[in-house]
Parts: sequence; structure tokens; C-alpha cells
Amino acid sequence: MSNLIKILGVAIFLWVTQANATTDDCFPFVGEKYKFSVGWEFVNAGAAEINVTKNGANGYKVHNFARTNGFLDLFKRVRDTIISEGICIDKKMQSTLFTTDQLERKYRATKDVKFLYKENKVSYTKNGKTTMFDVPAGYLNVIDAFYLTRMHPPTKGHPISIPVFDSGEKYELTVKYLKHKMMKTPWKKWVDAIVIQPEMKTEGVFTSVGTIKIWLTNDERHIPLKITAKLKIGRVVVVLEEYSKL
Repeated sequence: MSNLIKILGVAIFLWVTQANATTDDCFPFVGEKYKFSVGWEFVNAGAAEINVTKNGANGYKVHNFARTNGFLDLFKRVRDTIISEGICIDKKMQSTLFTTDQLERKYRATKDVKFLYKENKVSYTKNGKTTMFDVPAGYLNVIDAFYLTRMHPPTKGHPISIPVFDSGEKYELTVKYLKHKMMKTPWKKWVDAIVIQPEMKTEGVFTSVGTIKIWLTNDERHIPLKITAKLKIGRVVVVLEEYSKL
């Protein structure tokens, strides 16, 4: 946060107190925990876990961790950690931080993205090198874009568009509705699900740009049941194994 001269301190504090909503007003996912199995074609490749916690009075934090299993470790050991943070302002989501720590066999990369929304800037650091970008307030990282999609998913004939900054690029992420499908949940119940397709333009969370499909429960929670990503060689399938909300 930029340093503020003392004469404006009180005024800005009062403005922030009034403008910032509580976390539940824009991000009703605090307390969620997920565990996913990750497969490559017909091979069980590993697992992923996501924990969503509160971060301050009006903020939230999403911690993502993915790893290959013992068999795949012999060929390509993966230990990836992604952390996303944001706050609620006027009942809207605003990303504040997005960090990735990728360890994939001998490849190691770290990224640190700070959304300086009060200055309409983004600080993007990759492997120690920082670049500043002009990015208006309101842009989200791709993790926050996913949660916004869960709150307001696309419908038939009505795709949604979300302004995102990812991997040094800003663009409008389009998410389309594809179809309905009955899915079996980890809690052994068949439910109606909607299948959506985000049109990613950057490499990042999903490893490589390709055709991505997401299955969400067709209810008020829109829980992710399945994710598939078609890559140049094969297809990654992510399936929900456990879900809970505190």
C-alpha cells in the first residue's frame, strides 16, 4: 500500500471503512475445503487441495497445492503452490495478491503479482525481475475470476466476461455455457450440473493453454465437481473427491 501523508490519513480511513464490505458480501466461500484427484488420460497422476480462509476484516485467501503421486514422481515430480488474496470493496471482489511457486522436476519458477488497485497498477515479479503494468482497478487474477464465475455463471446464449490480469497480460476472460449433465457427487448423490468453458489466453494455473471445461453443481453453491484440460498431448482430468465448508 502506498504511503499516505498524515493530513489525509483520517479521511482515507473513514472512506475505506465505509466502502469496504464484509467478506461474505462479495465472497461467500470462506471455510471451503476441497480435495481433488488429478489424472492424465487413464493414469492417476496426483492430487490437489484448496483451502479458503478469511484474511482480515474484509479479505479472503485461497491456498492451492498440487502434487504428483509416487509413481509420477519418477518421471516428473510436481509440487506447485498458488496463493490468491483479495478484498471486498463496495460488495465487489478486488484481487490484491497472486503468487505461484512451481517446482516441476528440475524446473523452478516463482511469480509474485501485486494488484495496486488504488494506483491502477500491477507489479509483476517473475524469478526476481519486476515489471509494472497499467491495470485499472477491478481486474482480477484467474483464481478470483473462477470464484466470480461460481457466483454468476453463464447461461445458455449469455456468456460472461471478466477483466483479468495473468502472466503479464490483461484481457477479458470469456466464460461460455455448454450444457447440463447429471453428475455423481463425492457425497454419493446425483445432481444436475452445468458445464462451462473459460477461454484462457495465457499459460498459468492450468499449465498450458488448451480447451478447458468445468462442471459445476447447478445450485446456489456451484461446487466444482470436475475439470478437464485438453493439452497438446493427452488430457488432464481433475475430479472432486472431498468437499466441506466450515
